[in-house]
Amino acid sequence: MTMQSTAAPGMTPNAARAVRTGTRRIEDYALIGDGLSAGLVHRDGSLDWLCWPRFDSPACFAALLGTPEHGSWSIRPTQDVLRVQRRYRPETMILETIFETATGSVALSDFMPIGQGFSSVVRRVKGQSGHVRMRFLFAPRFDYGRTIPRLVPCGDGSGMTAVAGPDQIVLRGPLLLHEKRGALQADFVVAAGEIQSFVASYQASHLTAPPPLEATIEEARTERFWRAWAARARYQGPWRDMVVRSLLVLKALIYAPTGAALAAPTTSLPIVLGGTRNWDYRFCWLRDAAFAMQALMEAGYAEETEAWIRWLERSLAGRISQLQIMYGIAGERWLAERELPWLPGYRGSRPVRVGNAASEQVQLDVFGEVIATLYEAAARRLCPLPVAWRLASGLAGRLAEVWDQPDSGIWELRGRLRHYTSSKVMAWFAFDRALRLAALCGTTPPAAWRRLRTRIHALVCERGFDARKNSFMQSFGATAWDGSLLLIPLVGFLPAEDARVRGTLAAIERALMEDGLLHRYRASAEGAGYSEGAFLPCNFWLVENLLLRGRVADAEALFGRVLALANDLGLLAEQYDTTIGAQLGNFPLGFSHLALVRAAFRLEETRKPVPGAPEAPSKADVFR
Repeated sequence: MTMQSTAAPGMTPNAARAVRTGTRRIEDYALIGDGLSAGLVHRDGSLDWLCWPRFDSPACFAALLGTPEHGSWSIRPTQDVLRVQRRYRPETMILETIFETATGSVALSDFMPIGQGFSSVVRRVKGQSGHVRMRFLFAPRFDYGRTIPRLVPCGDGSGMTAVAGPDQIVLRGPLLLHEKRGALQADFVVAAGEIQSFVASYQASHLTAPPPLEATIEEARTERFWRAWAARARYQGPWRDMVVRSLLVLKALIYAPTGAALAAPTTSLPIVLGGTRNWDYRFCWLRDAAFAMQALMEAGYAEETEAWIRWLERSLAGRISQLQIMYGIAGERWLAERELPWLPGYRGSRPVRVGNAASEQVQLDVFGEVIATLYEAAARRLCPLPVAWRLASGLAGRLAEVWDQPDSGIWELRGRLRHYTSSKVMAWFAFDRALRLAALCGTTPPAAWRRLRTRIHALVCERGFDARKNSFMQSFGATAWDGSLLLIPLVGFLPAEDARVRGTLAAIERALMEDGLLHRYRASAEGAGYSEGAFLPCNFWLVENLLLRGRVADAEALFGRVLALANDLGLLAEQYDTTIGAQLGNFPLGFSHLALVRAAFRLEETRKPVPGAPEAPSKADVFR
């Protein structure tokens, strides 16, 4: 691959105009990943988001949050496209996009090879019929679209290198490329049966360029890896395709070197279009990761939970009083939040933020999710009992000191601290599972834990419940409801048949349902909550609650309604706005996909027992 000094025009005017005018939808993107980082590929063939060398590194392609000038890599027809079809190759993370034109059709395959020790993107163009005129445009921009690299030929003549400061991308392929303003371009024609392969690999600029990869070999090896992993999924119900896709998303969001599970691979995709609530999700929330491990364990996967617990040990090391609700993917604690003013944001949603100030919040529910996961992992023999007990007892000891304080709640609202009902429910859950873990380990827990479990339960029933409304409320003394109250029967705080739980479910359906979907909260008189779309994980929690009440038909209908919101590849963001008919929030969101997996298993249990289930604690003993 060589470079000439002359340049052809850049991105096609229609494609550039589509980005500028905000017509690109979050649903139009697909995820590719290799356990080191992840990219988002638009249905038009443009790689618009990629952070290298890690998930949380500065993006080198950031058009998702701006324009193509902020970094993109497009391979697309130059002629009118009559039809676009795309899919993941079954049970893999290999994306296939087919462009049909008047003169022929062409298939574009995108994937990131697994296990090379460095991160790469492979893009392969194959002619399927006739001939198609194509345009290749490679425009990396380091530092989240701010830095234009220097483009020079590789020393061995095998390709081109984009270099800026500490960063280096080596691009290899068969085309003669033209350079203009830090971008490489070529027009070419693909006939039926022809294949053109391109590989971009990252390496620190002070190191030797990564070796060439053989695209055909890497494609076959990557396909084998994903197929073998997906084949282990224990779910065999009617929604297997969606469940396996969700499990693959969860796997792709795990940083392989450390075992940390990311909330999402993106930052600043807005909760409200054009709004300011744009957050960086490229970190490991203890809550989200604990829930993800629960889903993976139930689906038959062990190694991910074992690796995450080792990550947890390292991240919690030191004084437990310094516990954070989230960490970096290698266990980093300093996640300072800052804004990137040069990026206009997704469809004008500013500011664009990196880092997350929520890392400094107190969220009491985290203790419950983590201790419950340690208990289940120990019960499944996925974690040595001494390790599980040391971590859980340390967490429970710290919770005993702070459980009665107000906190920011499960939705990490950035307003006044409150005594959130779900936070106190999960504090009860933490002590309950810590006591069960002590019994499993054959050790005697502090007597205070039993007293606290009883005390918290009584306090929640007294102050979190409004007898006039016959419902638990968002926080003590509040007049608003919250989707997190759906956790009450799911964690066993009270049975689904309890009149207070029935009243809460009925109230939530009345107050928080809109257009057939559940919102996690409404903007309340107390100022807790914001106007936004339907929160997809809560809808899956509602599915589980409906099943507990025996409303199987309603549960299946809601489950199908939410599945229909996924894009054509089965991917879900955080929220769905029915007023504009679009997904919103960071994408794809691990929380949405793990909640889907849990709900699918609960639905399947209403049909028949799942065959081949490994020995595990009973449903009465764990949050599953």
